[in-house]
Amino acid sequence: QVQLVESGGGLVQTGGSLRLSCAASGRIFSIYALGWYRQAPGKPREFVASITRGGATNYADSVKGRFTIFRDNTKNTMYLEMNNLKPEDTGVYYCNTNPSFPAYWGQGTQVTVSS
Repeated sequence: QVQLVESGGGLVQTGGSLRLSCAASGRIFSIYALGWYRQAPGKPREFVASITRGGATNYADSVKGRFTIFRDNTKNTMYLEMNNLKPEDTGVYYCNTNPSFPAYWGQGTQVTVSS
């Protein structure tokens, strides 16, 4: 049963913006803190940002000031607003709980930033 579904990726130029969405089941959304993760080609998956049920946020140093994580509790959806994108932001972006559970990894959404 699919629990978390990512969408919103695409191809943008350096300096551009994208908004990613993560639709979660009600159970997951109401119980857990959530996070965004990404995996660049040839590199391990890494943490990007997280948000607790109460709205407290945390970011990787590489995205602070450029990315914003937020959630809409009425829609069971989490978002990642990405501004001033850089080529090094390229990768597959995933949402999961925070900390992550292996069973919740989905297909992710591809983000490609061209220079």
